[in-house]
Amino acid sequence: MSFSENVIEVRGLGKRLHDATGDLVILQDIDVSVAKGESVAIVGASGSGKSTLLGLMAGLDTATDGSITLLGKSLGDLDEEGRAALRRGAVGFVFQSFQLMPHLTALENVMLPLELLGETRHVADRAIKLLEQVGLGSRLAHYPKQLSGGEQQRVALARAFVTEPAVLFADEPTGSLDTATGERIIDLMFSLNKASGATLVLVTHDLAIAQRCDTTVQLAGGRRVDGVSAVSDASEARGEGTKTPH
Repeated sequence: MSFSENVIEVRGLGKRLHDATGDLVILQDIDVSVAKGESVAIVGASGSGKSTLLGLMAGLDTATDGSITLLGKSLGDLDEEGRAALRRGAVGFVFQSFQLMPHLTALENVMLPLELLGETRHVADRAIKLLEQVGLGSRLAHYPKQLSGGEQQRVALARAFVTEPAVLFADEPTGSLDTATGERIIDLMFSLNKASGATLVLVTHDLAIAQRCDTTVQLAGGRRVDGVSAVSDASEARGEGTKTPH
């Protein structure tokens, strides 16, 4: 598959935190290029910095070192409000914990991003169409607590795609689901992504999912180590980063 234009450029990226015992080095010297329409899996053991890298690429956090360009804009040149404005309507998110609004129905959850963008034309129709695409046409009026985990994640998928984002970031989207349900969610996500032409950046510990992507970025100890066999998150201790002294 061929791609044109990079929608994400990461150069010399570093992230560290400081506490009384020294610096907690989470990421260092990371280079990543993501082309328009490409699907990229970020893999590695627990503590390797996967979710941190995704958050930095999406402008949800700020880097300590290096540079990140998202959709042609240098994130280092933008404040929090500027980064939010860049993401608005152009970036979608799918998280492990679904993050639906509990007081809104499935339909209202999917309509919400469009309403926040100030759109008024055919908002409900667009949301219904996507919910039907993910097999929830009969669950429009149900609240999150009335839906199974798999159904909630399907609502989250519909919500992520309803604004037709240029980039979709997904952080362990099947982590809270059983294997069979997770496989259905991944199938739906790749199907919607292919139909929309969006760029996909996906954090996962599942190598079968990673192999479906065009490119794999493997991390270990906060560094990019492509070509080294990935270690399942389940076999590693929790927590990100390594300590270095002053």
